[in-house]
Amino acid sequence: MTLLFPCFGGYMANHSLVLDNTSVSTVTVAEQPLVIGQEFPDVETCRRTLKDIAIAMHFDLRIVKSDRSRFIAKCSKEGCPWRVHVAKCPGVPTFTVRTLQGEHTCEGVQNLHHQQASVGWVARSVEARIRDNPQYKPREILQDIRDQHGVAVSYMQAWRGKERSMAALHGTFEEGYRLLPAYCEQIRKTNPGSVASVVATGQENCFQRLFISYRASIYGFINACRPLVELDRAHLKGKYLGTLLCAAAVDADDALFPLAIAVVDTESDENWMWFMSELRKLLGVNTDNMPRLTILSERQRGLVEAVETHFPTASHGFCLRFVSENFRDTFKNTKLVNIFWNAVYALTVAEFESKITEMMEISQDVISWFQQFPPFLWAVAYFDGVRYGHFTLGVTELLYNWALECHELPIVQMMEHIRQLMVSWFNDRQDMGMRWTSILVPSAEKRILEAIADAHCYQVLRANEVEFEIVSTERTNIVDIRSRECSCRRWQLYGLPCAHAAAALISCGHNAHMFAEPCFTVQSYRMTYSQMINPIPDKSQWRDQGEGAEGGGGARVDIIIHPPKTRRPPGRPKKKVLRVENFKRPKRVVQCGRCHMLGHSQKKCTMPI
Repeated sequence: MTLLFPCFGGYMANHSLVLDNTSVSTVTVAEQPLVIGQEFPDVETCRRTLKDIAIAMHFDLRIVKSDRSRFIAKCSKEGCPWRVHVAKCPGVPTFTVRTLQGEHTCEGVQNLHHQQASVGWVARSVEARIRDNPQYKPREILQDIRDQHGVAVSYMQAWRGKERSMAALHGTFEEGYRLLPAYCEQIRKTNPGSVASVVATGQENCFQRLFISYRASIYGFINACRPLVELDRAHLKGKYLGTLLCAAAVDADDALFPLAIAVVDTESDENWMWFMSELRKLLGVNTDNMPRLTILSERQRGLVEAVETHFPTASHGFCLRFVSENFRDTFKNTKLVNIFWNAVYALTVAEFESKITEMMEISQDVISWFQQFPPFLWAVAYFDGVRYGHFTLGVTELLYNWALECHELPIVQMMEHIRQLMVSWFNDRQDMGMRWTSILVPSAEKRILEAIADAHCYQVLRANEVEFEIVSTERTNIVDIRSRECSCRRWQLYGLPCAHAAAALISCGHNAHMFAEPCFTVQSYRMTYSQMINPIPDKSQWRDQGEGAEGGGGARVDIIIHPPKTRRPPGRPKKKVLRVENFKRPKRVVQCGRCHMLGHSQKKCTMPI
């Protein structure tokens, strides 16, 4: 090993360390020299500076004296003369270097492990990086420290250093729960009309539930969004676990629109019942004539009961991703799965029944499966709600991303991260909506233009002022432009004129765009994002305790909320990977029309006739 130290009245800005013929990357240290008379604002700054110097120059530091008035340190190697004496200046809090022997005669640290590389030093070293990227992983930390400083730290040091840095930047998890009443009070104060409440339970006032819905979201949903709500949850992996619940709508351009967010100590029937109760109160207070909702979820047992209790007139349907995965895993037959999807999208009962017959020819077991998953909960032909073409839950992927991004943040910082994301979405979508000049939003405009293009191949026979016969080579459909219905049912189910309706409207000089549901217009889109989510002041301006916390008996009291008793078990948490393809319909498998085998078409069939 070769290690050269400069004269240490100061120290060099760059140096290279060579260990066992392996070069460690050049370390850059501060250009400001350590000199006699140099001042530090306090003794802690002095300690940190000397520790940084020791690590940068690869020698061990031994503290001889450290108290309120002086700090004396020397090189830990026996016989090395390097020594520094820092003392407090009289009448002021600053410390100054009184004496300094700045030359090293020792060979320094001969390996990558350094005693001064403590957890506190690791925390300070990575603080700036963690501020920008809370997902900074311990293994990345230890690799970066080795590359930048030529020092090896353990995985546990890196993990604890990150934990300490996160606490310094965002506060502790315990502080987050304590600040919840004040945080809810700030939401209600800065965003009047918003709902924000926290519930504690037991004699120890342990956290149980948090519910937040911003006025901007409430206004956008009631006045402009289609009456469709997606419900789902994501399990949090932070120190105290918990579950994130969300109710989300869909805007005019088919983007997800978060309506209400909750954090509960655990997913349970009781907590789902509470969440749906809060959602019902929120909507009931803000509208006199609530439309009949279509609710989509995975229909967990507790959630089904909660929806039936608080939204008895709503149509509660299955998420097709959940149903299709169950069907696929049950039968493990690609041909059967493709017929199943054709049955899902069948618009009429007759079409659906023909697909069921095809499925039963392959496997009679589908009958028992349909008893477990009744078609009226998922099939378009039977479902009595209006899905507007939404079959899977977009909120699932959203919640998963939130949980992944925020699980290491205290609860208040987690909710602030979500609020800031929503602010960004509102701003971006406001700007985008103002740039559109069409009647309908782009996604609806595209579907209308496709319907108009297909309409030209139909023959139109007018029965009276509002009814038309649309004749094609396949079948005849009846269109009523007054009631906005077509016998194919696509217009009623998707909210946009189908090709048959477009043919009828064009034949009598109407603009098909004007017969789309109002929720698809650019005007509705602009109204959805017309309100703003206002900023929340820094937590230093909050009261530690505030009104808005409900005790176990339901009374509103000023309390200090403690963390829930559910803590994360030891070991690395398991990650649930949600792949993008899971949210899409499986690819169609080609079936030969001659031999009926899968994987090739009739043109490429090699079987003898």
